[in-house]
Amino acid sequence: MALITQKPGRIEGDRGPAPVGALTWATFFGAGFFPVAPGTAGTAAAIPLWYAMSYLPVWAYVLITIAITWTGILAADRTGKYYGVADSKHIVIDEVAGYLVTMLFLPRTLPWWVPAVGFVLFRICDMWKPWPARIFDREARWKNGAGVVLDDIFAGVWALLGTHAIVYTAGYRLF
Repeated sequence: MALITQKPGRIEGDRGPAPVGALTWATFFGAGFFPVAPGTAGTAAAIPLWYAMSYLPVWAYVLITIAITWTGILAADRTGKYYGVADSKHIVIDEVAGYLVTMLFLPRTLPWWVPAVGFVLFRICDMWKPWPARIFDREARWKNGAGVVLDDIFAGVWALLGTHAIVYTAGYRLF
């Protein structure tokens, strides 16, 4: 019998065969297995996705972000059940969705530092969990895939507001 001394990451146990599709998506193609700060690695892995999506019209960006959020909830829920802990450190699809929310309405034509500011602000908000993100993170009824992803969506909303404020203060007009 193994003694678990930290939050479970990959404990296979008797929960059946690995749900490969859910694991692949929830870990964002393996970014969640980064040995140090997997949440930060998941957010960094979202930057090229944001850049590619920034070529799309806003309506398509929003629809894809909603699709990533919805499928992320399903994958996080299935992966959490497989690991035996709702918010395994390997689940990073929530960081991907949160970063995409952070970067909403920010065109790729802005200076290089704008995605970096969004990254930093999102990581701060994701760790700090401002209201209502902390509700989804702490309350027992949200210990499922929806809670895992929605806390990052709301952290992303706060980071979006901060990023837009910094971009506006720097003299760039978005609208």
